[in-house]
Order: sequence, then structure tokens, then C-alpha cells
Amino acid sequence: MTETLYRRPLPGDATEFASAPGRQLFAEALASGGLDGYFALAEQFHTQAEPQFCGLGSLVVALNALAIDPGRPWKGPWRWFSEDLLDCCVSLETVRQRGLDLDELGCLARCNGADVEVHRPGTSDASAWRASLGAAARGETVVVAAYDRAGLDQSGSGHFSPIGGYHAARDLALVLDVARFKYPPHWISAERLWQAMHAIDPATGRSRGWLALRRRPDGVSLDCARAR
Repeated sequence: MTETLYRRPLPGDATEFASAPGRQLFAEALASGGLDGYFALAEQFHTQAEPQFCGLGSLVVALNALAIDPGRPWKGPWRWFSEDLLDCCVSLETVRQRGLDLDELGCLARCNGADVEVHRPGTSDASAWRASLGAAARGETVVVAAYDRAGLDQSGSGHFSPIGGYHAARDLALVLDVARFKYPPHWISAERLWQAMHAIDPATGRSRGWLALRRRPDGVSLDCARAR
């Protein structure tokens, strides 16, 4: 019989969002303006549909939170982003097999109506990371972090998740983990998350990093060739 799992405990330095300490952190961050961008993301919070769909799941949250019109139907008459619509730069079957890298996720975001900045530790420093956290906290952008779970003492390796807020006084980021079957949303040190982005993605030979997404003013989807 195949062994099954129901979630994993968070490491000791991560604070579960729904816990009493997590709620206290939420209250403090809300009072200090660190959660202005949270509510649009919370409206769209989504669990990835496949084990390798963390990138697609994160992008579904981001694009819907940015109120981007996909320009094509989801179900019936409704236009709405779901993972099965994100098939521009990489086929869904390929993503099921091996996931996505940071540049591929950026390509998908661009061809679905977002302006995207791709950041890596090799080309952006820790101050740029915290500046991105601050912009996302103010609701100016949506940040999707690409990090190595092992760097946070979590099980697994490469992972994507949106960042829901920033507690600047304590330097804590709110990770809206789209693998909710594995770990709940949690507060984690922004410095530790920054360090976990330094890990090399074996698929590209480059470090991981983060995306900063905005809604493109024209809201027009691009073809894949233009998005790359």
C-alpha cells in the first residue's frame, strides 16, 4: 500500500498564519501598512492542482489578484485565470513532469498581461529584495518568490509561492504557500527566504529569485515569442 501524507509540521522558526502568534504578527503588520496588498491576494488564494504546479498556482493567484482579464473563456461565459489556461510558454504536460524555472514563469506572466521584473541574488541585492517586499506590502506589485525549501528546513527542493505581506519591524515575510496540502501559510524571516533564493536550480544552473508583477496598462496578452 502506498504511504500517504497529510501535511507536515512547520520548522520551528516559521510561524503558522492562523496561530495566535501568527495573528498577532498579522495585526502588527496591518497596523504598520505591511498588508495593504494582502487582501487582493487573499481573495484569490489557491491550492496548486498538481504536485509540480506551484509556479502555475502562484501565477493564478497573482494574475487574478491583479485583476487581469485573460481575454479567453475559463468555463461557460466566464473569463478567469486557472492553471489550465497557462499553457503559453511551456506545455502543461511538460510542467506536470518537471515544473517551471524562474524565467519560464516570467514568460507566462508576460504573455498573460503582466509587466514582470525578474530578480536573482546574483543581479539584485538584499536591499532590492526588501524593497520588493515593501512594494508588494503596499499593494503596488505582487511578488512571487522562487526558493529552495531545504534552505528553510522544509522538505522538498524548488518551490514558488506568492508573498502576502511584510512585517518590516521584525523583517518577516508572509508566505502564502500554494502547496497548502503540505504547509500552511506562514511568517518566515525575510533574510532566510533571501538566502534560500541563492540555491542553484539544476535545470538552469542559475540561482532562484523572485518576480515582481504589475498589471500592464493595456492589459493585452502577448504571444510567446514577444513575451520571452
